[in-house]
Amino acid sequence: MQKVKKYQSHAFFTETFELQDIFTKEDFSEEHKMMADTTASFVEQDLLPVLPEMEKQDFNQVTSMIKKSGELGLLGVDIPEVYGGMELDKVSSIIITEQMAKSRSFAITYSGQVGIASLPIVYYGTDDQRKRYLPGVVSGDKIGAYALTEPNAGTDAIGIKTTATLSADGAYYVIHGEKQFITNASFADFFILYAKIDGDKFTAFIIEKNTDGLMIGPEEQKMGLKGSSTTSIVLDNVKVPVENVLGEIGRGHIIAFNILNIGRHKISATCLGTAKRALELAIQHTTERKQFKRALAAFNLTKEKLATMATHIFTMESMVYRTAGELEKGTDYARKNNTPFVRLLKNYAAECSVNKVFSSEALDYTVDESLQLHGGYGFISEYEIETLYRDSRINRIFEGTNEINRMVIANTLLENVDSYFIDRTVNGGWSKPLEKQWGLLKRLRTYTSAFIHDVKENYSNLAEEQELLMCISDFAILTYAIESNLLRLEKMVRNQSCKDIQQKERLVKVFTVEAAVQFLTKALSICISSGHLKQHLTKLMWQIHEDRLDIIEEKRQIADAVIQNGYS
Repeated sequence: MQKVKKYQSHAFFTETFELQDIFTKEDFSEEHKMMADTTASFVEQDLLPVLPEMEKQDFNQVTSMIKKSGELGLLGVDIPEVYGGMELDKVSSIIITEQMAKSRSFAITYSGQVGIASLPIVYYGTDDQRKRYLPGVVSGDKIGAYALTEPNAGTDAIGIKTTATLSADGAYYVIHGEKQFITNASFADFFILYAKIDGDKFTAFIIEKNTDGLMIGPEEQKMGLKGSSTTSIVLDNVKVPVENVLGEIGRGHIIAFNILNIGRHKISATCLGTAKRALELAIQHTTERKQFKRALAAFNLTKEKLATMATHIFTMESMVYRTAGELEKGTDYARKNNTPFVRLLKNYAAECSVNKVFSSEALDYTVDESLQLHGGYGFISEYEIETLYRDSRINRIFEGTNEINRMVIANTLLENVDSYFIDRTVNGGWSKPLEKQWGLLKRLRTYTSAFIHDVKENYSNLAEEQELLMCISDFAILTYAIESNLLRLEKMVRNQSCKDIQQKERLVKVFTVEAAVQFLTKALSICISSGHLKQHLTKLMWQIHEDRLDIIEEKRQIADAVIQNGYS
Protein backbone atom coordinates (compact mmCIF):
# COMPACT_ATOMS: atom_id res chain seq x y z
CA MET A 1 0.00 0.00 0.00
CA GLN A 2 1.52 3.30 -1.04
CA LYS A 3 1.94 6.14 1.41
CA VAL A 4 -0.73 8.81 1.00
CA LYS A 5 0.23 12.46 0.94
CA LYS A 6 -1.46 14.67 3.50
CA TYR A 7 -5.08 15.17 2.50
CA GLN A 8 -7.02 18.33 3.19
CA SER A 9 -10.71 18.81 2.58
CA HIS A 10 -12.07 22.14 1.32
CA ALA A 11 -14.25 23.55 4.06
CA PHE A 12 -11.99 26.03 5.81
CA PHE A 13 -8.59 25.81 4.18
CA THR A 14 -8.87 26.15 0.41
CA GLU A 15 -7.96 29.44 -1.24
CA THR A 16 -9.71 29.02 -4.59
CA PHE A 17 -12.88 27.08 -5.38
CA GLU A 18 -13.80 25.30 -8.58
CA LEU A 19 -17.58 25.41 -8.72
CA GLN A 20 -17.77 21.99 -10.33
CA ASP A 21 -16.12 20.62 -7.17
CA ILE A 22 -18.97 21.90 -4.97
CA PHE A 23 -21.82 19.42 -4.72
CA THR A 24 -25.36 20.77 -4.36
CA LYS A 25 -28.86 19.37 -4.33
CA GLU A 26 -29.24 20.57 -7.92
CA ASP A 27 -26.52 18.09 -8.91
CA PHE A 28 -28.61 15.04 -8.01
CA SER A 29 -28.33 12.32 -10.64
CA GLU A 30 -31.26 10.20 -11.79
CA GLU A 31 -30.00 7.47 -9.45
CA HIS A 32 -30.04 9.94 -6.55
CA LYS A 33 -33.60 10.94 -7.34
CA MET A 34 -34.61 7.29 -7.58
CA MET A 35 -33.16 6.57 -4.11
CA ALA A 36 -35.05 9.57 -2.72
CA ASP A 37 -38.31 8.38 -4.30
CA THR A 38 -37.81 4.79 -3.11
CA THR A 39 -37.18 5.91 0.46
CA ALA A 40 -40.03 8.43 0.48
CA SER A 41 -42.42 5.78 -0.83
CA PHE A 42 -41.29 3.31 1.86
CA VAL A 43 -41.85 5.93 4.56
CA GLU A 44 -45.31 6.89 3.29
CA GLN A 45 -46.65 3.44 2.44
CA ASP A 46 -44.99 1.20 5.02
CA LEU A 47 -43.68 3.19 7.98
CA LEU A 48 -46.26 5.90 8.64
CA PRO A 49 -49.23 3.49 8.86
CA VAL A 50 -47.52 1.56 11.70
CA LEU A 51 -45.78 4.54 13.32
CA PRO A 52 -48.40 4.83 16.11
CA GLU A 53 -47.72 1.22 17.08
CA MET A 54 -43.95 1.70 16.97
CA GLU A 55 -44.21 4.81 19.13
CA LYS A 56 -46.01 2.70 21.73
CA GLN A 57 -42.83 0.59 21.75
CA ASP A 58 -44.13 -2.30 19.70
CA PHE A 59 -40.62 -3.41 18.86
CA ASN A 60 -41.86 -6.33 16.77
CA GLN A 61 -43.08 -3.71 14.30
CA VAL A 62 -39.75 -1.92 14.52
CA THR A 63 -37.69 -5.01 13.73
CA SER A 64 -40.14 -5.97 10.99
CA MET A 65 -39.64 -2.57 9.35
CA ILE A 66 -35.87 -2.90 9.65
CA LYS A 67 -36.11 -6.14 7.66
CA LYS A 68 -38.37 -4.41 5.15
CA SER A 69 -35.71 -1.72 4.80
CA GLY A 70 -33.23 -4.47 4.05
CA GLU A 71 -35.45 -5.95 1.36
CA LEU A 72 -35.48 -2.56 -0.37
CA GLY A 73 -31.70 -2.27 -0.20
CA LEU A 74 -31.78 0.67 2.21
CA LEU A 75 -29.51 -0.97 4.81
CA GLY A 76 -26.57 -1.66 2.52
CA VAL A 77 -25.84 1.75 1.05
CA ASP A 78 -22.50 2.17 2.87
CA ILE A 79 -21.51 -1.51 2.85
CA PRO A 80 -19.24 -3.05 0.17
CA GLU A 81 -20.86 -5.27 -2.43
CA VAL A 82 -18.65 -8.21 -1.47
CA TYR A 83 -20.48 -8.33 1.89
CA GLY A 84 -23.93 -7.97 0.35
CA GLY A 85 -24.17 -4.19 0.32
CA MET A 86 -24.75 -1.70 -2.47
CA GLU A 87 -21.67 0.48 -1.81
CA LEU A 88 -23.33 3.61 -3.14
CA ASP A 89 -21.86 7.10 -2.91
CA LYS A 90 -21.96 9.27 0.22
CA VAL A 91 -24.59 11.53 -1.33
CA SER A 92 -27.03 8.61 -1.72
CA SER A 93 -26.53 7.73 1.93
CA ILE A 94 -27.42 11.29 2.99
CA ILE A 95 -30.42 11.44 0.64
CA ILE A 96 -31.86 8.30 2.23
CA THR A 97 -31.18 9.64 5.73
CA GLU A 98 -32.97 12.90 4.93
CA GLN A 99 -36.00 11.12 3.48
CA MET A 100 -36.15 8.70 6.40
CA ALA A 101 -36.46 11.61 8.87
CA LYS A 102 -40.22 11.77 8.35
CA SER A 103 -40.49 8.40 10.13
CA ARG A 104 -39.47 10.10 13.39
CA SER A 105 -38.40 7.49 15.97
CA PHE A 106 -37.79 4.86 13.34
CA ALA A 107 -35.28 7.17 11.67
CA ILE A 108 -33.10 6.89 14.79
CA THR A 109 -33.36 3.10 14.80
CA TYR A 110 -32.47 3.04 11.11
CA SER A 111 -29.57 5.47 11.51
CA GLY A 112 -28.10 3.38 14.31
CA GLN A 113 -28.25 0.29 12.12
CA VAL A 114 -26.61 1.79 9.04
CA GLY A 115 -24.29 4.16 10.91
CA ILE A 116 -22.52 3.85 14.23
CA ALA A 117 -23.52 0.20 14.78
CA SER A 118 -22.16 -1.13 11.48
CA LEU A 119 -19.65 1.35 10.04
CA PRO A 120 -17.01 0.44 12.68
CA ILE A 121 -17.03 -3.07 11.21
CA VAL A 122 -17.04 -1.73 7.64
CA TYR A 123 -14.02 0.50 8.27
CA TYR A 124 -12.08 -1.36 10.97
CA GLY A 125 -13.25 -4.97 10.96
CA THR A 126 -11.28 -7.97 9.77
CA ASP A 127 -12.50 -9.85 6.72
CA ASP A 128 -13.86 -12.56 9.02
CA GLN A 129 -15.76 -10.01 11.15
CA ARG A 130 -17.23 -8.40 8.07
CA LYS A 131 -18.36 -11.76 6.70
CA ARG A 132 -19.96 -12.69 10.03
CA TYR A 133 -21.89 -9.48 10.62
CA LEU A 134 -22.34 -7.30 7.55
CA PRO A 135 -24.57 -9.57 5.42
CA GLY A 136 -26.97 -9.74 8.37
CA VAL A 137 -26.88 -5.95 8.77
CA VAL A 138 -27.72 -5.54 5.08
CA SER A 139 -30.68 -7.95 5.24
CA GLY A 140 -31.92 -6.71 8.61
CA ASP A 141 -31.50 -10.16 10.16
CA LYS A 142 -28.85 -8.74 12.49
CA ILE A 143 -29.49 -5.44 14.26
CA GLY A 144 -26.62 -3.55 15.81
CA ALA A 145 -26.16 -1.09 18.66
CA TYR A 146 -23.34 1.21 19.71
CA ALA A 147 -22.27 1.15 23.37
CA LEU A 148 -19.88 3.93 24.35
CA THR A 149 -21.63 6.18 26.89
CA GLU A 150 -21.47 5.32 30.60
CA PRO A 151 -23.09 6.81 33.71
CA ASN A 152 -19.92 8.79 34.43
CA ALA A 153 -18.53 9.12 30.91
CA GLY A 154 -20.67 10.98 28.41
CA THR A 155 -18.95 13.82 26.61
CA ASP A 156 -15.72 12.67 28.31
CA ALA A 157 -15.74 9.38 26.41
CA ILE A 158 -12.08 8.66 27.18
CA GLY A 159 -13.07 8.46 30.85
CA ILE A 160 -14.98 5.17 30.52
CA LYS A 161 -14.62 2.71 33.43
CA THR A 162 -15.61 -0.53 31.68
CA THR A 163 -12.66 -2.93 31.87
CA ALA A 164 -11.44 -5.85 29.78
CA THR A 165 -8.91 -8.40 31.05
CA LEU A 166 -7.28 -11.09 28.93
CA SER A 167 -7.86 -14.63 30.19
CA ALA A 168 -4.91 -16.75 31.31
CA ASP A 169 -5.10 -18.88 28.17
CA GLY A 170 -5.32 -15.80 25.90
CA ALA A 171 -8.57 -16.99 24.32
CA TYR A 172 -10.97 -14.30 25.48
CA TYR A 173 -11.39 -11.03 27.36
CA VAL A 174 -13.44 -10.74 30.54
CA ILE A 175 -15.43 -7.51 30.50
CA HIS A 176 -16.99 -5.73 33.47
CA GLY A 177 -18.87 -2.44 33.41
CA GLU A 178 -22.04 -0.57 32.59
CA LYS A 179 -23.22 1.34 29.52
CA GLN A 180 -26.02 3.88 29.36
CA PHE A 181 -28.44 5.40 26.81
CA ILE A 182 -27.81 2.68 24.21
CA THR A 183 -30.00 3.03 21.11
CA ASN A 184 -31.51 -0.22 19.71
CA ALA A 185 -30.38 -2.13 22.83
CA SER A 186 -33.64 -4.02 23.48
CA PHE A 187 -33.64 -5.82 20.15
CA ALA A 188 -29.97 -5.62 19.11
CA ASP A 189 -28.18 -8.81 18.08
CA PHE A 190 -24.71 -7.37 18.63
CA PHE A 191 -23.04 -4.35 20.22
CA ILE A 192 -20.03 -2.27 19.25
CA LEU A 193 -18.77 -1.78 22.79
CA TYR A 194 -15.78 0.06 24.20
CA ALA A 195 -13.71 -0.96 27.22
CA LYS A 196 -10.21 -0.41 28.57
CA ILE A 197 -7.85 -3.36 28.50
CA ASP A 198 -5.73 -3.44 31.67
CA GLY A 199 -7.42 -0.20 32.69
CA ASP A 200 -5.83 2.04 30.08
CA LYS A 201 -5.94 0.59 26.53
CA PHE A 202 -9.15 2.02 25.05
CA THR A 203 -10.40 -0.76 22.76
CA ALA A 204 -13.49 -1.66 20.72
CA PHE A 205 -15.18 -5.06 20.86
CA ILE A 206 -18.04 -6.79 19.05
CA ILE A 207 -20.25 -8.46 21.65
CA GLU A 208 -23.25 -10.66 20.85
CA LYS A 209 -26.49 -10.25 22.80
CA ASN A 210 -26.70 -13.85 24.02
CA THR A 211 -23.30 -13.73 25.72
CA ASP A 212 -23.49 -14.85 29.36
CA GLY A 213 -23.32 -11.98 31.81
CA LEU A 214 -24.67 -9.33 29.42
CA MET A 215 -27.89 -7.86 30.81
CA ILE A 216 -30.20 -5.37 29.10
CA GLY A 217 -31.81 -2.79 31.37
CA PRO A 218 -35.40 -1.49 31.21
CA GLU A 219 -36.45 1.07 28.61
CA GLU A 220 -35.71 4.67 29.55
CA GLN A 221 -38.77 6.89 29.78
CA LYS A 222 -37.68 9.54 27.33
CA MET A 223 -38.92 13.03 26.48
CA GLY A 224 -39.13 12.12 22.80
CA LEU A 225 -38.30 9.44 20.25
CA LYS A 226 -40.77 7.18 22.02
CA GLY A 227 -40.61 4.49 19.35
CA SER A 228 -36.87 3.91 19.66
CA SER A 229 -35.21 1.62 22.18
CA THR A 230 -32.88 3.23 24.74
CA THR A 231 -31.61 1.17 27.68
CA SER A 232 -28.61 0.57 29.87
CA ILE A 233 -26.36 -2.49 29.56
CA VAL A 234 -24.65 -4.24 32.45
CA LEU A 235 -21.65 -6.48 31.78
CA ASP A 236 -20.75 -8.88 34.57
CA ASN A 237 -17.93 -11.30 33.79
CA VAL A 238 -18.75 -11.23 30.07
CA LYS A 239 -16.37 -13.39 28.04
CA VAL A 240 -15.59 -12.08 24.57
CA PRO A 241 -13.38 -14.08 22.17
CA VAL A 242 -10.17 -12.35 21.14
CA GLU A 243 -11.43 -12.68 17.56
CA ASN A 244 -14.04 -10.05 18.44
CA VAL A 245 -11.58 -7.28 19.21
CA LEU A 246 -12.39 -4.58 16.66
CA GLY A 247 -9.42 -2.71 15.24
CA GLU A 248 -6.17 -2.29 17.13
CA ILE A 249 -5.86 -2.71 20.89
CA GLY A 250 -5.52 0.70 22.50
CA ARG A 251 -6.83 2.49 19.39
CA GLY A 252 -10.54 2.28 20.08
CA HIS A 253 -10.77 6.03 20.57
CA ILE A 254 -9.76 6.48 16.92
CA ILE A 255 -12.69 4.30 15.88
CA ALA A 256 -15.08 6.14 18.19
CA PHE A 257 -14.14 9.63 17.06
CA ASN A 258 -14.01 8.86 13.34
CA ILE A 259 -17.37 7.09 13.39
CA LEU A 260 -18.82 10.03 15.32
CA ASN A 261 -17.81 12.31 12.44
CA ILE A 262 -20.01 10.30 10.09
CA GLY A 263 -22.77 10.16 12.70
CA ARG A 264 -22.73 13.93 13.15
CA HIS A 265 -23.13 14.51 9.44
CA LYS A 266 -25.99 12.02 9.21
CA ILE A 267 -27.75 13.72 12.13
CA SER A 268 -27.60 16.92 10.08
CA ALA A 269 -29.45 15.18 7.26
CA THR A 270 -32.07 13.92 9.71
CA CYS A 271 -32.48 17.46 11.05
CA LEU A 272 -32.90 18.73 7.49
CA GLY A 273 -35.66 16.24 6.71
CA THR A 274 -37.43 16.95 9.99
CA ALA A 275 -37.23 20.72 9.48
CA LYS A 276 -38.84 20.36 6.05
CA ARG A 277 -41.68 18.42 7.63
CA ALA A 278 -42.11 21.05 10.37
CA LEU A 279 -42.34 23.80 7.74
CA GLU A 280 -44.83 21.73 5.74
CA LEU A 281 -47.01 21.34 8.84
CA ALA A 282 -46.78 25.07 9.57
CA ILE A 283 -47.91 25.92 6.04
CA GLN A 284 -50.79 23.44 6.21
CA HIS A 285 -52.06 24.77 9.52
CA THR A 286 -51.68 28.48 8.79
CA THR A 287 -53.42 28.24 5.42
CA GLU A 288 -56.35 26.30 6.89
CA ARG A 289 -56.72 28.06 10.24
CA LYS A 290 -58.61 31.39 10.19
CA GLN A 291 -58.60 34.11 12.83
CA PHE A 292 -60.05 37.61 12.47
CA LYS A 293 -61.68 36.33 9.26
CA ARG A 294 -58.30 35.74 7.61
CA ALA A 295 -56.05 32.73 7.19
CA LEU A 296 -53.11 32.88 9.59
CA ALA A 297 -50.82 32.64 6.57
CA ALA A 298 -52.10 36.02 5.37
CA PHE A 299 -50.60 37.82 8.37
CA ASN A 300 -47.17 39.31 7.81
CA LEU A 301 -45.78 38.10 11.13
CA THR A 302 -46.68 34.56 10.09
CA LYS A 303 -44.91 35.19 6.80
CA GLU A 304 -41.81 36.38 8.65
CA LYS A 305 -41.65 33.11 10.57
CA LEU A 306 -42.24 30.96 7.51
CA ALA A 307 -39.59 32.85 5.56
CA THR A 308 -37.00 32.44 8.30
CA MET A 309 -37.72 28.72 8.43
CA ALA A 310 -37.22 28.55 4.67
CA THR A 311 -33.88 30.40 4.78
CA HIS A 312 -32.64 28.02 7.49
CA ILE A 313 -33.74 24.95 5.53
CA PHE A 314 -32.13 26.17 2.32
CA THR A 315 -28.90 26.77 4.24
CA MET A 316 -28.99 23.37 5.93
CA GLU A 317 -29.46 21.82 2.50
CA SER A 318 -26.50 23.75 1.08
CA MET A 319 -24.23 22.70 3.94
CA VAL A 320 -25.29 19.07 4.25
CA TYR A 321 -24.94 18.24 0.56
CA ARG A 322 -21.76 20.28 0.15
CA THR A 323 -20.20 18.17 2.91
CA ALA A 324 -21.60 14.97 1.40
CA GLY A 325 -19.82 15.92 -1.80
CA GLU A 326 -16.58 16.50 0.12
CA LEU A 327 -16.88 13.08 1.75
CA GLU A 328 -17.44 11.48 -1.64
CA LYS A 329 -14.36 13.25 -3.02
CA GLY A 330 -12.42 11.84 -0.08
CA THR A 331 -13.70 8.37 -0.92
CA ASP A 332 -12.59 8.81 -4.51
CA TYR A 333 -9.19 10.13 -3.39
CA ALA A 334 -8.72 7.12 -1.10
CA ARG A 335 -9.67 4.73 -3.88
CA LYS A 336 -7.23 6.29 -6.34
CA ASN A 337 -4.44 6.34 -3.75
CA ASN A 338 -5.09 2.76 -2.62
CA THR A 339 -5.71 3.68 1.01
CA PRO A 340 -8.66 3.12 3.37
CA PHE A 341 -11.09 6.03 3.40
CA VAL A 342 -11.17 5.83 7.18
CA ARG A 343 -7.65 7.26 7.27
CA LEU A 344 -9.05 10.51 5.87
CA LEU A 345 -12.10 10.82 8.12
CA LYS A 346 -10.36 12.98 10.73
CA ASN A 347 -9.99 15.67 8.06
CA TYR A 348 -13.76 16.14 8.11
CA ALA A 349 -14.14 16.57 11.87
CA ALA A 350 -14.72 20.33 11.72
CA GLU A 351 -17.12 20.16 8.76
CA CYS A 352 -19.19 17.43 10.38
CA SER A 353 -19.35 19.35 13.66
CA VAL A 354 -20.33 22.56 11.84
CA ASN A 355 -23.14 20.71 10.10
CA LYS A 356 -24.34 19.08 13.30
CA VAL A 357 -24.41 22.27 15.37
CA PHE A 358 -26.04 24.47 12.73
CA SER A 359 -28.62 21.90 11.63
CA SER A 360 -29.71 20.84 15.11
CA GLU A 361 -30.12 24.45 16.24
CA ALA A 362 -31.87 25.47 13.01
CA LEU A 363 -34.24 22.53 13.48
CA ASP A 364 -34.98 23.59 17.04
CA TYR A 365 -35.90 27.06 15.80
CA THR A 366 -38.07 25.61 13.04
CA VAL A 367 -40.06 23.18 15.17
CA ASP A 368 -40.49 25.79 17.89
CA GLU A 369 -41.91 28.38 15.49
CA SER A 370 -44.01 25.77 13.71
CA LEU A 371 -45.53 24.78 17.04
CA GLN A 372 -46.08 28.46 17.86
CA LEU A 373 -47.99 28.91 14.62
CA HIS A 374 -50.20 25.97 15.60
CA GLY A 375 -51.19 27.86 18.74
CA GLY A 376 -52.90 25.69 21.36
CA TYR A 377 -53.17 22.83 18.90
CA GLY A 378 -49.39 22.54 18.93
CA PHE A 379 -49.57 21.60 22.60
CA ILE A 380 -51.90 18.66 21.92
CA SER A 381 -50.23 15.28 21.43
CA GLU A 382 -52.46 14.20 18.53
CA TYR A 383 -50.87 16.94 16.41
CA GLU A 384 -47.65 15.83 14.74
CA ILE A 385 -45.77 19.03 15.53
CA GLU A 386 -45.99 18.24 19.26
CA THR A 387 -44.06 15.03 18.63
CA LEU A 388 -41.51 16.74 16.40
CA TYR A 389 -40.93 19.36 19.09
CA ARG A 390 -40.10 16.71 21.69
CA ASP A 391 -38.12 14.54 19.30
CA SER A 392 -35.90 17.34 18.04
CA ARG A 393 -34.36 18.27 21.39
CA ILE A 394 -32.00 15.29 21.53
CA ASN A 395 -30.15 16.35 18.37
CA ARG A 396 -28.21 19.00 20.30
CA ILE A 397 -27.11 16.35 22.80
CA PHE A 398 -26.26 13.04 21.20
CA GLU A 399 -23.27 12.30 18.93
CA GLY A 400 -21.46 14.81 21.12
CA THR A 401 -23.18 17.81 22.67
CA ASN A 402 -23.17 20.98 20.61
CA GLU A 403 -20.78 22.44 23.17
CA ILE A 404 -18.15 19.74 22.57
CA ASN A 405 -18.70 20.03 18.81
CA ARG A 406 -18.01 23.74 19.06
CA MET A 407 -14.74 22.88 20.81
CA VAL A 408 -13.81 20.59 17.91
CA ILE A 409 -14.44 23.42 15.44
CA ALA A 410 -12.51 26.03 17.43
CA ASN A 411 -9.51 23.79 18.03
CA THR A 412 -9.35 22.89 14.34
CA LEU A 413 -9.20 26.56 13.37
CA LEU A 414 -6.65 27.39 16.07
CA GLU A 415 -4.40 24.58 14.84
CA ASN A 416 -4.69 25.69 11.21
CA VAL A 417 -5.03 29.45 11.51
CA ASP A 418 -2.24 30.14 9.01
CA SER A 419 -4.23 28.24 6.37
CA TYR A 420 -7.41 30.22 7.04
CA PHE A 421 -7.56 32.29 3.86
CA ILE A 422 -9.44 35.58 4.12
CA ASP A 423 -9.92 36.33 0.45
CA ARG A 424 -11.18 33.02 -0.86
CA THR A 425 -12.34 33.22 -4.44
CA VAL A 426 -14.30 31.24 -6.98
CA ASN A 427 -12.30 30.45 -10.09
CA GLY A 428 -13.62 32.86 -12.70
CA GLY A 429 -14.83 35.31 -10.07
CA TRP A 430 -18.27 35.74 -8.61
CA SER A 431 -21.35 37.05 -10.37
CA LYS A 432 -22.16 40.75 -10.17
CA PRO A 433 -25.59 40.34 -8.47
CA LEU A 434 -23.83 38.64 -5.52
CA GLU A 435 -20.90 41.04 -5.14
CA LYS A 436 -22.25 42.56 -1.93
CA GLN A 437 -22.80 39.16 -0.35
CA TRP A 438 -19.32 37.92 -1.25
CA GLY A 439 -17.87 41.18 0.03
CA LEU A 440 -19.72 40.79 3.30
CA LEU A 441 -18.47 37.22 3.66
CA LYS A 442 -14.89 38.41 3.11
CA ARG A 443 -15.35 40.96 5.90
CA LEU A 444 -16.64 38.23 8.24
CA ARG A 445 -13.70 35.99 7.42
CA THR A 446 -11.29 38.89 7.94
CA TYR A 447 -12.65 39.47 11.42
CA THR A 448 -12.66 35.74 12.20
CA SER A 449 -9.00 35.40 11.20
CA ALA A 450 -7.98 38.45 13.24
CA PHE A 451 -9.96 37.20 16.24
CA ILE A 452 -8.35 33.75 16.10
CA HIS A 453 -4.86 35.28 15.91
CA ASP A 454 -5.62 37.58 18.85
CA VAL A 455 -6.91 34.73 20.99
CA LYS A 456 -3.95 32.54 20.12
CA GLU A 457 -1.41 35.28 20.89
CA ASN A 458 -2.94 36.67 24.09
CA TYR A 459 -4.19 33.61 25.98
CA SER A 460 -1.80 30.91 27.16
CA ASN A 461 -4.31 28.41 28.57
CA LEU A 462 -6.89 28.20 25.81
CA ALA A 463 -8.61 25.18 27.33
CA GLU A 464 -9.95 27.51 30.03
CA GLU A 465 -11.01 30.26 27.61
CA GLN A 466 -14.10 28.37 26.55
CA GLU A 467 -16.21 31.46 25.95
CA LEU A 468 -13.71 32.64 23.36
CA LEU A 469 -13.56 29.19 21.78
CA MET A 470 -17.34 29.28 21.46
CA CYS A 471 -17.05 32.59 19.61
CA ILE A 472 -14.49 31.17 17.20
CA SER A 473 -16.75 28.23 16.45
CA ASP A 474 -19.84 30.40 16.00
CA PHE A 475 -17.97 32.66 13.59
CA ALA A 476 -16.82 29.59 11.65
CA ILE A 477 -20.32 28.11 11.53
CA LEU A 478 -21.88 31.32 10.23
CA THR A 479 -19.21 31.92 7.59
CA TYR A 480 -19.40 28.30 6.42
CA ALA A 481 -23.19 28.56 6.19
CA ILE A 482 -23.11 31.81 4.19
CA GLU A 483 -20.37 30.50 1.93
CA SER A 484 -22.21 27.23 1.25
CA ASN A 485 -25.26 29.20 0.13
CA LEU A 486 -23.26 31.54 -2.08
CA LEU A 487 -21.37 28.71 -3.75
CA ARG A 488 -24.62 26.89 -4.41
CA LEU A 489 -26.28 29.98 -5.86
CA GLU A 490 -23.24 30.82 -8.00
CA LYS A 491 -23.41 27.33 -9.44
CA MET A 492 -27.14 27.72 -10.18
CA VAL A 493 -26.52 31.03 -11.93
CA ARG A 494 -23.69 29.70 -14.09
CA ASN A 495 -25.37 26.39 -14.93
CA GLN A 496 -28.87 27.88 -15.25
CA SER A 497 -29.99 24.87 -13.21
CA CYS A 498 -32.87 26.43 -11.30
CA LYS A 499 -36.24 27.63 -12.57
CA ASP A 500 -37.08 29.78 -9.53
CA ILE A 501 -33.72 31.50 -9.29
CA GLN A 502 -35.22 34.72 -7.88
CA GLN A 503 -36.61 32.84 -4.88
CA LYS A 504 -33.21 31.23 -4.28
CA GLU A 505 -31.50 34.63 -4.51
CA ARG A 506 -33.88 36.02 -1.90
CA LEU A 507 -33.22 33.08 0.42
CA VAL A 508 -29.46 33.53 0.11
CA LYS A 509 -29.41 37.32 0.43
CA VAL A 510 -31.73 37.38 3.43
CA PHE A 511 -29.78 34.67 5.23
CA THR A 512 -26.48 36.42 4.51
CA VAL A 513 -27.59 39.70 6.07
CA GLU A 514 -29.28 38.09 9.07
CA ALA A 515 -26.30 35.81 9.71
CA ALA A 516 -23.95 38.80 9.46
CA VAL A 517 -26.04 40.64 12.06
CA GLN A 518 -25.90 37.57 14.29
CA PHE A 519 -22.12 37.48 13.80
CA LEU A 520 -21.83 41.17 14.65
CA THR A 521 -23.94 40.80 17.79
CA LYS A 522 -21.74 37.95 18.97
CA ALA A 523 -18.56 39.90 18.25
CA LEU A 524 -19.80 42.98 20.11
CA SER A 525 -20.59 40.91 23.19
CA ILE A 526 -16.96 39.81 23.62
CA CYS A 527 -14.70 42.30 25.34
CA ILE A 528 -11.37 42.14 23.51
CA SER A 529 -9.89 45.62 23.36
CA SER A 530 -7.62 45.11 20.34
CA GLY A 531 -7.73 48.23 18.18
CA HIS A 532 -7.71 46.43 14.85
CA LEU A 533 -10.61 44.20 15.94
CA LYS A 534 -12.66 47.31 16.72
CA GLN A 535 -11.82 48.70 13.28
CA HIS A 536 -12.98 45.48 11.65
CA LEU A 537 -16.27 45.65 13.56
CA THR A 538 -16.84 49.25 12.53
CA LYS A 539 -16.29 48.32 8.89
CA LEU A 540 -18.60 45.33 9.28
CA MET A 541 -21.38 47.51 10.70
CA TRP A 542 -21.09 49.92 7.78
CA GLN A 543 -21.01 47.08 5.27
CA ILE A 544 -24.22 45.58 6.66
CA HIS A 545 -25.83 49.02 6.61
CA GLU A 546 -24.71 49.64 3.02
CA ASP A 547 -26.27 46.39 1.83
CA ARG A 548 -29.65 48.17 1.87
CA LEU A 549 -31.62 44.95 1.45
CA ASP A 550 -35.30 45.41 2.23
CA ILE A 551 -35.49 42.40 4.55
CA ILE A 552 -39.19 42.82 5.31
CA GLU A 553 -40.26 42.86 1.67
CA GLU A 554 -37.86 40.08 0.70
CA LYS A 555 -39.20 37.84 3.45
CA ARG A 556 -42.80 38.50 2.49
CA GLN A 557 -42.02 37.41 -1.05
CA ILE A 558 -40.18 34.32 0.19
CA ALA A 559 -43.17 33.40 2.34
CA ASP A 560 -45.69 34.00 -0.45
CA ALA A 561 -43.77 31.61 -2.69
CA VAL A 562 -43.46 28.97 0.04
CA ILE A 563 -47.16 29.22 0.93
CA GLN A 564 -48.16 28.85 -2.71
CA ASN A 565 -45.65 26.24 -3.86
CA GLY A 566 -44.25 24.67 -0.70
CA TYR A 567 -40.52 24.31 -0.13
CA SER A 568 -38.69 22.59 -2.95
